[in-house]
Amino acid sequence: MFKEFNIENLENSKNDLESLLTSSKEKIEELLKIEDKTYENFVKPYEEVGESISDFVTPIFHIDSVKNSEITQKVYEECLPLISNYETEVSQNDNIYRSLKDIQDKSRISLNDIQKKVLENEIRDFKLSGCHLNNEKKEELKELNLKLSELSHKFSQNILNATNAFEMIIEDFEDVKEIPESDLELAKFEDEGKTKYKFTLQMPSYLAYITYGTSREKREEIYKAYSTRAPENGKIIEEILKLKDKMVKILGFDNYAEYSLSTKMAKNENEVVNFLEELALKAKTKALEEIEELKEYASKDNLNDIKSFDMAYYSEKLKKEKYDLDEEFYRPFFEQNSVLNGFFDFLNEVFNIKFTQTDAKAWDKNTKVYNISEEGKTIARIFIDLEARKDKRGGAWMNNWHSYYIDSKGKEHLPTAYIVCNFPQSTDTTPSLLRHSDVVTLFHEMGHALHHLLSCVPEALVSGISGVAWDVVEFPSQFLEYFAYDKEVLKLFAKHYKTNEVLSDEAIDKIIKAKNFQSSLSTLRQVEFALFDFKLHQKLFKTEKEVQDLLDGIREKYAAIIPPSYNKFQNGFSHIFGGGYAAGYYSYKWAEVLSADAFYIFIDSGKVLNSELAIKYKDTILKNGGSKDMDKLFFELTSRNPSVDSLLKIDGIIS
Repeated sequence: MFKEFNIENLENSKNDLESLLTSSKEKIEELLKIEDKTYENFVKPYEEVGESISDFVTPIFHIDSVKNSEITQKVYEECLPLISNYETEVSQNDNIYRSLKDIQDKSRISLNDIQKKVLENEIRDFKLSGCHLNNEKKEELKELNLKLSELSHKFSQNILNATNAFEMIIEDFEDVKEIPESDLELAKFEDEGKTKYKFTLQMPSYLAYITYGTSREKREEIYKAYSTRAPENGKIIEEILKLKDKMVKILGFDNYAEYSLSTKMAKNENEVVNFLEELALKAKTKALEEIEELKEYASKDNLNDIKSFDMAYYSEKLKKEKYDLDEEFYRPFFEQNSVLNGFFDFLNEVFNIKFTQTDAKAWDKNTKVYNISEEGKTIARIFIDLEARKDKRGGAWMNNWHSYYIDSKGKEHLPTAYIVCNFPQSTDTTPSLLRHSDVVTLFHEMGHALHHLLSCVPEALVSGISGVAWDVVEFPSQFLEYFAYDKEVLKLFAKHYKTNEVLSDEAIDKIIKAKNFQSSLSTLRQVEFALFDFKLHQKLFKTEKEVQDLLDGIREKYAAIIPPSYNKFQNGFSHIFGGGYAAGYYSYKWAEVLSADAFYIFIDSGKVLNSELAIKYKDTILKNGGSKDMDKLFFELTSRNPSVDSLLKIDGIIS
């Protein structure tokens, strides 16, 4: 039923991939020989060729992110040019493009809406790949695509190497005295009969010191190490921007932002910039009030020049004083297994889906594998890898492996996906205890996963997250996040791992009240990142200095606090230089408008755990995947167009 995760033959992947790609090209050539092409005899088998390649390649690229080693890097680097060249060749094949166009023209009446959407997307993407260009231009694009893939991977690898290269050793207990016991336990080690503490740039360790570290000097040391990681990425950014600009000019676009929007819900560049600037304008007044409140609080500590590396430390103290909220108090109530099991109970209650753990093989002993069933029928599989490791890329993400579809022989294929996070590690003596923010992250990534796994669209090219416009792909993930602040939901799993005591109403109320603490500052920060990304791709910035000047100008206008001049945030901005968010980082806020407005239906119903509404959401949004445009699906769900005010209200920015 499901393909097992197996990379025992990893080192031979290059040869296996070469064989697979050769046979795929042969299959496509055979399909092109069909005289009377139809959707069934051409598009379906063509779609299946793509699925078989994804089936093989995804684990190879995935393993490099979660079990990074010299071998995985070598295999990645060997396979990347093969897959990049193959994809470019196929996407520039004018015969495939014309075949799809012919089927679209002659079968318009007999095709169903989902098939029409597949053809519409594919024909658009072929045009965007340059299939209409002459051979010289196609060859140039092929080289550009390969170089960009290599640079993107190098960018991410540089960050991982820099993250792993740094250690801050502390011997004086005074410098760590405020750090929570569970974090301190992970940092502690014995050396020559002395107890010492080691902090790294791995996210759980970095957050522990920047949030609770008593020594301002040490906070700056670790902040500086984090914000100056991978300086060599400055030159890679120059190269990426130059190549992207070259690529889109060949394709007939004025800039990369215009090219990026051709597959998104936002209509044009002005709409995106105006949307972001409007958000910034509405959030800034309150954000400045929030920063003044923080400065006033820090002044009690005789600190009159608050810096970026003080923000987390004093924000945590202020939050604790304001809401009597101590993050560390909650962690024993959010033990990883308890959270997972309670989360599954919640998903079963609202979406009527059941998670059953299996002993299927994965890449690490701490990775758990579950089959998902609905009405007693197994419909999907998910791999969940939650704990931070040295050989694992930072951050959190969902990666789709297989899509749901029905093949040309009528066989049903079930979807699979991976969720990866970097939560505190478990040890022999301490289980993995999460912060509430980790719980929110888990809900977020599961939102993505369910969007992919609950799809029942029979066409792989628009099933699950395939074919979903990038600026609305965050809608289901952010929507699910809101439930992590609901009292009824939290009570399903917030249980003390030693006593089994359920988190009290009073303690949960504090989390809910503190949800919008510094939400305007957070909104401004996201707008800063999004405007920097979008404007960076509206014209060609040729040097590191030009890139820095753009970022400085945006900060000057919108940031509530200016970071130190050594901060090189851009060199670690892997979303846009190592991932798929270039000229698309605005998507987080764009999609948040949809998710906040959708969540308001539940609030207005008077019952957040409303299974009737949740099933409607599942059937309308999740099951349809990318088979319909999200604005149409949103209207089907809510009977209205989304409003920015819902987001501002839910974030407490307006009342």
